[in-house]
Order: sequence, then structure tokens, then C-alpha cells
Amino acid sequence: MNGIKVLQIGCGKMSKYIMEYISNLGGTIVGAVDINENIIGEDISTIMGGDYRNILIHDLSKLEELLQETKPDIAVIATQSYLNDVANEIRTCVTNGVNVITTSEECFYAQNSNPTLSNELDILAKSYNVTITGCGYQDIFWGNLITAIAASTHKITKIKGSSSYNVEDYGIALAKVHGAGLTMNEFNEQIAKVDNITPEQRTRLINNREYTPSYMWNTVGWLADKLNLTPISMQSRTIPMTNPEDLHSDTLNMDIKAGDATGMSAIAILETKEGITIEAESIGKVYSKDDFDTNTWTIYGEPDTTITINKPDTVRLTCADIVNRIPDVIKANPGFIPTSKLPEPTYKIKY
Repeated sequence: MNGIKVLQIGCGKMSKYIMEYISNLGGTIVGAVDINENIIGEDISTIMGGDYRNILIHDLSKLEELLQETKPDIAVIATQSYLNDVANEIRTCVTNGVNVITTSEECFYAQNSNPTLSNELDILAKSYNVTITGCGYQDIFWGNLITAIAASTHKITKIKGSSSYNVEDYGIALAKVHGAGLTMNEFNEQIAKVDNITPEQRTRLINNREYTPSYMWNTVGWLADKLNLTPISMQSRTIPMTNPEDLHSDTLNMDIKAGDATGMSAIAILETKEGITIEAESIGKVYSKDDFDTNTWTIYGEPDTTITINKPDTVRLTCADIVNRIPDVIKANPGFIPTSKLPEPTYKIKY
């Protein structure tokens, strides 16, 4: 697929690697937009490094105009975590006949957290013959890696995983949705209260496009879908993370006081008709000097298998997965398609 043309939406920390990797594989960045006044009007080389590229970063308000002018094959949205927050950009791309791939964590499997909007966008994408997909680190390390191990297991009773990451690496939007920098009262009011509800209340929120899922809520749904399991119930809980000493956050540009929230642990538990429980925890926080990324999963059954990965480079792994998935998205059937319905991910040498 030589000559893939890509438009970058969001020129923050992730875009440096995304645009670099696209260029390395033979793709072409044809445009870029952002809302940060400090970089609007700058060449994308100020983000990527290296030689001048003659591609200026435009204000997000120019997105439709830029799509019509550059006619990209696909847009990469690397901005916010939730579908509600990226839906307008997705619609603009779709109605201009442009495929979308996004780092939005909810879009990994928005079908179980925002079905009303994801169905609406699915219909819209089909009508314009384009594809919308969310992926990143979770596509491999919370998804296909786990289902590959499951494929070598005779009988499964439970799948349990835990993954940690430094919110400093992903930008201010992600740090804020993890509650970093909030007092305990603020955390309980703004973050934790979403889980202090009955299943019926959660269902209403989901159907009304008002639910704010943890990343693992979407992941356990993705795993059930990929493994052809039938969900019968789900629950979630959120726990604040703290540090015994004050901790500086460059991303938030503040000192987080000892005892205040540095981030959160979010646990999602899914029960299935087949008797398999899927439990997954994501720990996102501002790291102290002693913290590092981890990813551990165990499949319980016949036999038990545990895989542990310490210090994965979650940022660059996320960006590489996004970039390697671009040809899959372009070739996919139209609609809002999770990677659970795409071909197995593969290493790309060139587009």
C-alpha cells in the first residue's frame, strides 16, 4: 500500500513517534491540527525533530478544510481518551470520506461503554464506506497477547491481568481523567463516584452516553468478543493511588501533595455464560523515582500460565501498534470496527 497519506489530529507527546514511524514506513504526513496555540503555525518538524517538513500545524477549526485539501487515506486522532470527546473529529473525518484510527482508549471497544454513539458512528462510517478503529498498547499487551496464550490452553476458568503506566508520558488529558493531582474528596466526587452506583444506574448511564469507563472496562469487553464469550454481568471499582511524599508532575505543572491522588487503579470484572471470569486492572499514576511500567496476566485453567513484562515502553509500543495497524484499517470492512474483528496484528517493514 505505497503512498498512504495520513493526517495527524493532535500534535502532543504521542504524535512525535506516530508521525516518525509513519514516515519511516513510507507513509506521508499531509497535514496536522491541534488546539495548542504554542505550536499552531509551526512545522511538524518541531514535534518530530529533524529536517523541515513543510507541513504546518493548523488550528483544529481548520480540520474539514484541510481534509478536503489534502485528501488523506486515514486520520490519526491522538488526543483524548473517551469517545464523546473525539466524536466530532471522527464525524468530520468520516463525512469527508477519511478512515480513522485513534489512540482513544474507550474506542478500543466502545460497544460496551457507549453503544448509542458507537452504533451511530458505525452507521455513519458504513454510509461513507470508511472504517473507524481504536487501538494502541492494549491491542497487543492487553488483547492479542492474551488471546494467543488462551489459544494454547485446554480449559480456562479465569483470566486476570494488571498493567501499570506513567500518566506523565501521555499528556495532560490522560493525567486528568486518572484523577492525578486531586485531593481525596475531589477524587471521590469526580472520579470514584462513577462506580458507586447500582448495575441499573450504570446501564442507564451507558445508554445515555454518560458513562466514563476505566480502560479495562473496554479491554475485558474486547477480550470476551475476541474469545467468542457471552458476557452476562460486569462490575467496576476505582481506587485512588497516593504517594507518601510530595511528587512533582511536569505534565500537570504542579506538586502533588503527599496523600493526594497521584492517579488511580481501576478494576473491571466480567462474568460470562461460559463460566470464564475476566478481571483486569489498570494502574495509571504519576510515577515516583522507584516506579516502572509492568504488565502481568495469568490464565487460570488447564494449565495455568502467567506472563510478566517489566518496563515495557508503553508510549512507543502504543505508537508502533497504531502505525502498523493503519493498512489493516484501510483494508477493513466499513464501520466502527474493533481490532478484535481485524486480522491478527503483524510487523510492518514498509507500507
